[in-house]
Amino acid sequence: MSKIEVNQISSQCGSTLTIGQSGDSIQLACGATQTGFGRTGTVNWDTTAKTASFTAVSGNGYFVNTTSTAITVTLPAGSAGSIVSLKDYANTWQTNNVTVTPNGTDKINGINSDALLDTQDQSITLVYVDDTKGWRAVQDSTSDVSGATFIVATGGTITTSGNFKIHTFTSPGTFCVSQVATAPANNEVSYVVVAGGGAGQHNYGGGGGAGGFRESKSGVDCYSASPLEGATNISVTATAFPITVGAGGAYASSPGTTKGNSGSNSVFSTITSAGGGGGGVGANCTLYAGVAGGSGGGGGSPAPGCAGSNSCGGAGNTPSVTPAQGNPGGNGSRNPSTHTYGGGGGGAIQAGINAGHPIPDNPTGGDGGDGATTSISASPTAYAGGGGGARNNTGPNTTGGSGGGGRGANVASPTTPGTAGTANTGGGGGAGASTGSEGGSGGSGIVIIRYKYQ
Repeated sequence: MSKIEVNQISSQCGSTLTIGQSGDSIQLACGATQTGFGRTGTVNWDTTAKTASFTAVSGNGYFVNTTSTAITVTLPAGSAGSIVSLKDYANTWQTNNVTVTPNGTDKINGINSDALLDTQDQSITLVYVDDTKGWRAVQDSTSDVSGATFIVATGGTITTSGNFKIHTFTSPGTFCVSQVATAPANNEVSYVVVAGGGAGQHNYGGGGGAGGFRESKSGVDCYSASPLEGATNISVTATAFPITVGAGGAYASSPGTTKGNSGSNSVFSTITSAGGGGGGVGANCTLYAGVAGGSGGGGGSPAPGCAGSNSCGGAGNTPSVTPAQGNPGGNGSRNPSTHTYGGGGGGAIQAGINAGHPIPDNPTGGDGGDGATTSISASPTAYAGGGGGARNNTGPNTTGGSGGGGRGANVASPTTPGTAGTANTGGGGGAGASTGSEGGSGGSGIVIIRYKYQ
């Protein structure tokens, strides 16, 4: 390696002096300093973020992380050309500020006082000019140039469909939001909340009513919603949302003593869907009316000695919300000599079917009302069908409504029991007829939450 030692290099002619050639790197030796060239306005960035107060070094840039606490940055002693840059590391300066303190009697823009940086995603470059003005800001960006953020959450069983995440709760849990979206529209979530279905009842009783069904589709979502979409819009914040998934009403075969058990409510945020009403008891003069609920239970078949030949189904959409969360149960009926025909439980989009009229009009129990179909989980799925009523004559069993409703029992040959509502659909249980042809419990509910995640 060659070595040249001189005190001064001057151009031989003209006013331009060229050092090196294209592609060369000109470097000062370690510890050497320069004068006269001036600064280019650039700094060397320290990529280890600062999380506590510190004193800056001229020529350096710092990423300052105030996630946990406010931070004070003390500037170095100023001399002409000194330069320091600062950048909001975690987009938190608006919450935990950065205080910039001059050294000794140095000034910031002509004043010997602190400066406060309190804008999200701010960056600033300070250059020391002279003792009159001290440090001046040559660059101060207050524009947030962060990429768009989206909701980040946990809880339930998580699946994806395109740009959307789907959280499905089949039992109680917590929808925990740890980050919200940059665009407010993306903080609105879609949801379906279905309560537990009611149980069918014994003694030629009525079918259980479906659990209440409520749905809202966010303005940025694209799936095919049910006809009942339009419940209250919900925009989430970064917090925990407890989720309640209602149990189905339990079937009680004790004859003639109680009405069917109703389902339990399901809850997400401000949305509560009401449990489905239990079916009315057959062979009874006081307990044969269906129970009101999200959808109403079907009426049981009155005993022969009771006044009138019909019993009323329970009211649906109880308590009342808009759009309606369910429908009433169907009426029970009997022929002149015996109790035989229970009404169907109400479903999300259809009332329970009334039991058939007395002979010779082809008497039969009432089918359960149909539930609502939504594609919130990325495929069309029906929820909240009513349970079928009981019957006592030849022919097929009554059917439960689409969306998990159980079939009703029949004691005519062949004797067949009713069935339970399907779990996690909110379907009503099918009604029972007698010992050996019992009915079914209501199906448990479900909560589904969907949002844009990318």
